[in-house]
Amino acid sequence: QVQLVESGGGSVQAGGSLGLSCAASGRISIINVMGWYRQAPGKQRVLVATIGSGGNTNYADSVKGRFSISRDNAKNTVYLQMNSLKSEDTAVYYCNANIGILERRDYWGQGTQVTVSS
Repeated sequence: QVQLVESGGGSVQAGGSLGLSCAASGRISIINVMGWYRQAPGKQRVLVATIGSGGNTNYADSVKGRFSISRDNAKNTVYLQMNSLKSEDTAVYYCNANIGILERRDYWGQGTQVTVSS
């Protein structure tokens, strides 16, 4: 059993900053890719950013230059620093971790709300 527990989020005015963190716990062999996704009301869940075990990162075009993803492998934790927030960043943010060696499986956090007011 693996659990992903997110923290951070909340409400902020446009132009502000917020940070999210997500810690994985449980029966973990190896964490491959970790990432953040978001889902706005009435829309599909979409990728925000991912980071590989070696630190290679990938960002959605809409957040490049504003968001930064990082991870602490010793703590099984992934972070998302969000700067210059816009109203269109408002969504529920979900943490994701791909875990396993021969058999890989995706795990999800419960989601945390980020609201940006203009």
